[in-house]
Amino acid sequence: MIGWKSATLGLVGAMSLAVTLTNAQEMTITSPGYTDDGAVMAPTGYREWVFIGTPLTPNALNGGEAPFPEFHNVYVEPSAYAHFKNTGEWANGTQIAKELVLIRQGDDCDETNGSCGEVSGQGYFQGEFAGLELTVKDTDRFADEPGGWVYYSFGHHAPPYAETAEAFPTESCNACHEASADTDFVFTQFYPVLRAVQEGN
Repeated sequence: MIGWKSATLGLVGAMSLAVTLTNAQEMTITSPGYTDDGAVMAPTGYREWVFIGTPLTPNALNGGEAPFPEFHNVYVEPSAYAHFKNTGEWANGTQIAKELVLIRQGDDCDETNGSCGEVSGQGYFQGEFAGLELTVKDTDRFADEPGGWVYYSFGHHAPPYAETAEAFPTESCNACHEASADTDFVFTQFYPVLRAVQEGN
C-alpha cells in the first residue's frame, strides 16, 4: 500500500511538473480584455508590471510647447516581457502601459524652466498622476493596423481613469512608431532595460 501511494504521488508530481514545463514553453501571453463592442478594458495592476523607463521631454526644452511634457512611466505586462526576453520579439497580446505624471511644482521650483531644487540637486521630479495609455499588439484582432499595433487613452487627467477606451485612428500614432521606433513599433532605443535584453545582458 505504501509503495502504491508513493508511486501515485510520484506520478502526480511528474504530471504537475510536465504541466508547468508545458506552460513555460508555450509562454501564454496575458492579453487585455475587451467589451462586446470591441473597446479595450483598462489594465489593472499595471504599476506592478515590468517597469522599463521614464522618458521626459519638458516644455522648458521644447519652446514651451512640448507634445509630451509629462513624465511617461512605461510598464510591460510580465508575460509579454518574458516572451520578448526569450525570443527578442513582441508577441500577439503584448500590453505596454504608459502612465503620465506631471512635473512637480512648488515654491522651490524655477518659473522659467520648471526645474525644482531638491536635496539631490536642481532637476525635474515627479508630481501627480495625469493620464493612462495602453499599447497592444495583436496581428489577428488588428490585422488592418500596421504591425498589428493599436493605441488607447483612458484619459489625460488625474485618476480615476476611464474603464474602457477606443483605439486611436491609425494616423495618430502608428506612423510615428513605424518611422522612428527601433524594434517592431516599440521605441526600444529609449529603454536600457529592453536594450539589455536585446544585447543579452
